[in-house]
Amino acid sequence: MNGADTAWIIVATALVLFMTLPGLALFYGGLVRARNVLSVFLHCYAIACLMSILWLVAGYSIAFGPAESEIWGGLGRAFLNGVTADSLSGTLPEVLFFAFQMTFAIITPALIVGAYVERVGFGFVMLFSALWMLLCYAPVVHWVWGGGLLADDGIFGTVGVRDFAGGIVVHETAGIAALMIAFFLGPRRNQTTPPHNPGYVMIGAAMLWVGWFGFNGGSQLAADGGAAMALTVTHISAATASLTWGLWEKIKYGKVSLVGVVTGTIAGLASITPASGFVGPIPALIIGAIAGILCQEAVNLIRNKIKIDDTLDVFAVHGVGGIFGTIMIAVFGAGSWAAQLGSLVIVGVFTVVVTLVLIYVVKAITPLRVDAETETNGLDLQVHGERAYDMSS
Repeated sequence: MNGADTAWIIVATALVLFMTLPGLALFYGGLVRARNVLSVFLHCYAIACLMSILWLVAGYSIAFGPAESEIWGGLGRAFLNGVTADSLSGTLPEVLFFAFQMTFAIITPALIVGAYVERVGFGFVMLFSALWMLLCYAPVVHWVWGGGLLADDGIFGTVGVRDFAGGIVVHETAGIAALMIAFFLGPRRNQTTPPHNPGYVMIGAAMLWVGWFGFNGGSQLAADGGAAMALTVTHISAATASLTWGLWEKIKYGKVSLVGVVTGTIAGLASITPASGFVGPIPALIIGAIAGILCQEAVNLIRNKIKIDDTLDVFAVHGVGGIFGTIMIAVFGAGSWAAQLGSLVIVGVFTVVVTLVLIYVVKAITPLRVDAETETNGLDLQVHGERAYDMSS
């Protein structure tokens, strides 16, 4: 065990959890109507709790278990079987590696929340998220990070896919799943209501930005120059994408919006995530500059051309950003084109199939969408019996 590595990953683990709670909750919560903000908070919070338990029960073992299979990690590490305080994963205590990866398993299904807010049934959220994490996310983790079929010495030969912190594993999978659920849900009854609290959005985005240092910097799994570079390029990409998103807004609409600029931040963060361990500051500047415009145009395409109500633009920002960053690894010569593009296709098809099956299975058990009256009156009061704001008190 290396004490410095361990200390840094303990901090990184806390930072990644901070991304979901409270960062993502505030970012998403500010974007919805006031009558639905508590439902968004609850979705993020409840998913964090449920994924933590499921990661212990089976998720970690499926992703990083000892089974000699390129497809499935097995259940040999279920309930952390065989793992003690002295067990090591590289230079880290294995239980710490478990905890760090658990925070990734929390935020990935939580990202999908943004696609279905304001109209989804709470039972569907919980059951779908549980099954999706175990049957879609965890196997993909095994393929990419657990020595599976997309890693080195897998189906692409000695040089497998390069995905430093989750462009494929986190952002592509969550983005595709989000787009599919939004399609099956159908649009909201009222799509014209602006974000009820842009201040929440900015605060949440700022928390995500800080937390992303743990997300990307921690993925080095060591306290060294690689972690420092990953953290630095993450910041550069986020800052650049924020500015290019705002500039593109100014050119197209004549105004720069706060919500737009901070959404650009998230686009820059998602785009640099897969490449953060493989590129330097100048490529990060280029990735961020393109991401701010590319993801904004993806938002317009999904909303206005394809007309899918992916409410908070999960696919356009996270999905497109993660896919773009994964491709840029090959552009800058840090990965093979075959492995980068091939892995995107394989994981994309797998995610579509698993998500499609789960949507049909779960909605046969619990309603996918709330009724019209509940949607009109808001999920906070109708489903959860609470109001975020009581002006009479």
